[in-house]
Amino acid sequence: MQMTTAGAKKTKANGAATVRQQTLKTSIHCAGVALHSGAKVSMTLMPAPVDSGIVFRRADLGADARIRASWDRVVDTRLCTVLGENGATVGTVEHLLAALSGCGIDNAVVELDGPEVPIMDGSAAPFVFLVECAGIVEQDAPRRVIRVLKPVAVEHGQAKASLSPGKYLSMNFEIDFDNPAVSNQRIKLGLVNGTFRSEVARARTFGFLHEVEKMRAAGLALGGSLDNAIVIAGDKILNEDGLRFRDEFVRHKVLDAVGDLYLAGAPIIGEFTGVCSGHAVNNRLLRALFANDAAWRYDTMTQKEADSVAAAHHGVLASAGAETLAASA
Repeated sequence: MQMTTAGAKKTKANGAATVRQQTLKTSIHCAGVALHSGAKVSMTLMPAPVDSGIVFRRADLGADARIRASWDRVVDTRLCTVLGENGATVGTVEHLLAALSGCGIDNAVVELDGPEVPIMDGSAAPFVFLVECAGIVEQDAPRRVIRVLKPVAVEHGQAKASLSPGKYLSMNFEIDFDNPAVSNQRIKLGLVNGTFRSEVARARTFGFLHEVEKMRAAGLALGGSLDNAIVIAGDKILNEDGLRFRDEFVRHKVLDAVGDLYLAGAPIIGEFTGVCSGHAVNNRLLRALFANDAAWRYDTMTQKEADSVAAAHHGVLASAGAETLAASA
């Protein structure tokens, strides 16, 4: 979640004004294709009460088919992040969760008529647009944050991820592919003052043509196309319009991680570092964090603290140059 000072009202806690929870001002609807099944999916984002968090509702399964967006509800991470509760599942949640995090939405109901969030254009930008169209309203309760107190790290094979103490959520990420079109890319971003929207949200998911062909033969990625993913064949990008960022691949990995980390149930205040990590390792990191009571605590953020962080970093990451590193192997 990003910190912003725009239009912030205040709640008193221990004598200090604190940042407040937010939800959508009104409901908003969209429809799109599910990435893996290829089916058309309808989705409605709706306001939700204080302290309810993000909840998915499978309308096609009945009123009781509700799935909390929580790290302990993750049931599959092989191709995307899939949540499950009481027999109901919902997949490909990471791009939407990243958008809700980046827009500062604490509470919302996501109603779907199928088992996947629509892929849209493969990025979080369409979801950010939906939130902006619906509007954001502050609620009469302080926002709860998760402060990282001690470093926590996990690894699996060559993939690594860690969280360490910080003043806000910052994302350090590195990828390394044996492919000249992707190669080695690194990025460091502080998610403050609109950085998610300007530097991360538009980055699209990507895949290699030979892998896409194998997945389709197995009945997967049936909704994938050049309209909702970057497709790479050898050293070439097959999308006619090319890339949105020269390092769009690593930016999308940051996007995925922001969405996966929002399954913590509250904004994380700390520094994330990922090396070739994906959904599985990101979830392992949250499980390791919450398994160590000494490594984190719930807290609130004072308005003064949020203002000082935003002021200190205002404009620093407004372009891709300042703290963005991209290296070719």
